[in-house]
Amino acid sequence: MSAFVKPTLSNALPFWSVLAFVPLAVIGPLWGGLWVLALPIAVWQLVPLLDFAVGSDDRSLDPDTPEADIFWHRAATLIWPALQTAIIFGSVAYVTSAAHLGTLEAIVIFLGVGILSGAVGIVFAHELMHQSSRFERWLGDVLMTQTLYGHFRSEHLIVHHAYVGTPRDPVTARLGEGFHAFFLRVLPQCLASAWNAEKARLARKGLPVWDRSNPFWRYGALQLFWLLLALLLGGWAGVLLFAFQALVAVWHLELINYIEHYGLTRKHLGGGRYEPTLPRHSWNDSHTASRAVLINLPRHADHHAKPARRFPLLQTYGPDEAPLMPFGYGTMTVLALVPRLWRRVMNPRVRRWRAMYYPEITDWRPYDRHATPMPR
Repeated sequence: MSAFVKPTLSNALPFWSVLAFVPLAVIGPLWGGLWVLALPIAVWQLVPLLDFAVGSDDRSLDPDTPEADIFWHRAATLIWPALQTAIIFGSVAYVTSAAHLGTLEAIVIFLGVGILSGAVGIVFAHELMHQSSRFERWLGDVLMTQTLYGHFRSEHLIVHHAYVGTPRDPVTARLGEGFHAFFLRVLPQCLASAWNAEKARLARKGLPVWDRSNPFWRYGALQLFWLLLALLLGGWAGVLLFAFQALVAVWHLELINYIEHYGLTRKHLGGGRYEPTLPRHSWNDSHTASRAVLINLPRHADHHAKPARRFPLLQTYGPDEAPLMPFGYGTMTVLALVPRLWRRVMNPRVRRWRAMYYPEITDWRPYDRHATPMPR
């Protein structure tokens, strides 16, 4: 486990580093030209470079640190929904009426906005949706529905955390499955599994699927509201640009989902039962820049061990407990875009993981089947 440090303002500041992206989201539309590339380059290139330059840091806060002591660590997640709303819809209003911007510039601007709402907004939403506070969960819904992917909360909390590393979890990427095929598969499967999970939850309470407590009503209402706002501010061009940033954001989300559990499966115990989720079932990473921008998401093994644990308190593990990624999240997501190169790097590591933890399993074919949605 990691060495403990005391919570201070200085070790909270790295988690505020995402605010450096905000001026780039403003400069691109205002100045146009090559400046529209500033935001995509900053997220896709700067973070991997900083990972290489700065390296890793295994230090952590004590997991028993009182919540009051980590306020400044968490505060960025509380202000981001307002910032993201202003960025998305300010961009819709400005870009659709700016005479100095061409169609290609507009597309690249919303590519950057989508990267921001995916790499930052959805990651922050993921943190917020795991908390007991209704206000924080509502903020998570605001962020997720701005990417037209509100059902992610149901899929993630009810399906993914229960069935990670099994065929019942759509977003556990199987050994040999390339990201592009994975992405096309999980889009319909995640929606189906989220719907079926909520349907089953309501049925256990004796309620029909159309009951008002079904969160899909909330997801749908919020998504419709954002679409109407985009229409009001930018016309049909605004709706198309808003939908495009949502697609980019979801693509970014599923790219991260892909690398987090690739090839890692829980042992089948028979009778449809699997071993408990352990740190070994998530790829872990401690690269400093990735941890800062993704608010400790790379410490994914501990997140699955303690899903409600606040992100500043997540711990790391040694290679004997959880498999380590060879590079930071920023580099790994880029690597995943080239399936042949990804398999060359990761498949041998998955096979070594299997030999290390499950030498008794000689036939892995049942585990390598693609994930399927939860049965109705």
